[in-house]
Amino acid sequence: MTREHLESFRGKSIPDLVGPGVRLLFVGINPGLWTAATGAPFARPGNRFWPALAEAGITEHLVDASAGMTEGDRAHLVERGVGITNLVARATNRADELSAEEFRAGAMRLERNVAAWRPAVVAVAGITAYRLGFGRPRAASGRQPEDLAGAQLWVVPNPSGLNAHATLASLAAAYREPAEAAGVV
Repeated sequence: MTREHLESFRGKSIPDLVGPGVRLLFVGINPGLWTAATGAPFARPGNRFWPALAEAGITEHLVDASAGMTEGDRAHLVERGVGITNLVARATNRADELSAEEFRAGAMRLERNVAAWRPAVVAVAGITAYRLGFGRPRAASGRQPEDLAGAQLWVVPNPSGLNAHATLASLAAAYREPAEAAGVV
């Protein structure tokens, strides 16, 4: 995709991937332009989300969302009780283009959705987004002391390549913990 084509998706959103019986809800920061263009979460080539899910045993195979998701891959996630949403719905090139107000509004919307969807565990992928959205400036990664609308609340590393200190192995280990708490693995 050309930069010009990707830019045409700025500000767009993608639908949540949530089915009945969701047990583990992953929360991305916001869709990137590639994600908005394909309509698939964490779709940018090189994003480590899908490889980390496969390595953690959350999915039974590696999902390739770079050109969009197949109905089979969507069904696989739903059958496993895995859902995906974003804290902020607006697509940007980088998350640092979002305002603190957008993060706070996103956290409130997420709480309403969690109350409706009723997952056992929510895993927010990004400590800075969590801190801004939930007003927890000193929060650490891992299980949070408070729940969110009755769901265990976890903060896990963001899989973006911009989070260079996280390895595929460390991402998989971090994602496996809330998946175990949710009974997905």
